Amino acid sequence: MNFIIRAARPEDCKAVERMIMELAVYERMPDQVKISHKELERDGFSQNPFYHCLVAEVPEAHKSTEGHTTVGYVLYYYTYSTWKGRCIYMEDLYVMPDFRERGIGKALVASIAKVGTEQQCMHLQFSVLDWNKPSLDFYMSKGAQDLTAKEGWHLLRFDGVALIKLAQEAP
Repeated sequence: MNFIIRAARPEDCKAVERMIMELAVYERMPDQVKISHKELERDGFSQNPFYHCLVAEVPEAHKSTEGHTTVGYVLYYYTYSTWKGRCIYMEDLYVMPDFRERGIGKALVASIAKVGTEQQCMHLQFSVLDWNKPSLDFYMSKGAQDLTAKEGWHLLRFDGVALIKLAQEAP
């Protein structure tokens, strides 16, 4: 199947919002999505963007049954490791179900790896739900390492009331 991977533009934010919700439904957490295309536009296309995004696009002749030509995305941002230096973090990688097994996911993850190496990033990091065996198998087949199993790292988060309470402790 023909497709292209390209940098997202502000007008892609509605399609990315749609796919974020599709991914959240797949991950069994649709109630967690609180963002809209307006925040995506603001946060990704301002003078100092909080994230970057690549999209996968198919020709009109191969659009989805719902009429979509933007069929996948990868959303990422830069981080910094005090041990390694520049890093890239992949927040989401998603391909619509009807377009899987066609090389789009592989092209998206390879494209973000290329961006990272061009920016001299030392590693590409991301999280995968423990029950998501298809994704785990896909990433492992490409050479990813499971840091939870290998090094014992745990992913932790402060949010909501806990984040506010912690911020109130700042001098």
